[in-house]
Amino acid sequence: MKTNRLLIVLVLLGALLLTGCGSAARVGELQTESKTVELGDAESVRVEIEFGAGVLEIAGGTSELLEADFTYNVAKLKPEVEYKNDTLVVNQPEAEGLPALQGITEFQNEWDLRLNDEVPMDLRVNMGGGTSGLNLAGLSLTGVDITIGAGISTVDLSGDWAQDLDVAIDTGAADITVKLPNDVGVRVEIDAGPTAISAPDLTKDGNVYTNAAYGASDVTLKISMEAGIGTIKLEVEE
Repeated sequence: MKTNRLLIVLVLLGALLLTGCGSAARVGELQTESKTVELGDAESVRVEIEFGAGVLEIAGGTSELLEADFTYNVAKLKPEVEYKNDTLVVNQPEAEGLPALQGITEFQNEWDLRLNDEVPMDLRVNMGGGTSGLNLAGLSLTGVDITIGAGISTVDLSGDWAQDLDVAIDTGAADITVKLPNDVGVRVEIDAGPTAISAPDLTKDGNVYTNAAYGASDVTLKISMEAGIGTIKLEVEE
């Protein structure tokens, strides 16, 4: 399984670093677009984020379902936002395999997404590569599924949680920091290739890491991680 994952990682890295000619995309004028999506009367939502490469920031803090700012200088990176049947999709049409960025080294692509704190939310994030800060603390999450191809990422799951939460994180070639709560029980199971793992404040039992509150608190975060190469840092808030 890990051999297959490493092969996938190498293919992904090749796609990210490829600098060939013939790409139809061109660097143009830097532009910023803002988008607001009203929550409406939805009692729960599903949010799907499909992001190719660049800088991705996700946090709470809005009474709407979504407030977003998109900054980019390649026309093919223009995002699409759709909300119907209680499902919000923020999509980059060229995200799969990053074909639009082949041969381009000076592209800029930044998403700043603010989500509603109150509505129960099933969140899925699929990111090709780059830098991401996923501040999920404070959101009313019912499920989390994160896939990151390559880059540097922080996933903040710290703070207080009202109910149990299952989180799946899958990385290819990435350095990822996961911030964890102190007073809420945490169980992290890691299936990793040649990945350096740092978890100084957690108890290790094989490939399972738990905090001091695990088994004692009423609420538990269960985190399943799969990683190809890179580093994993598990940090418990003070």
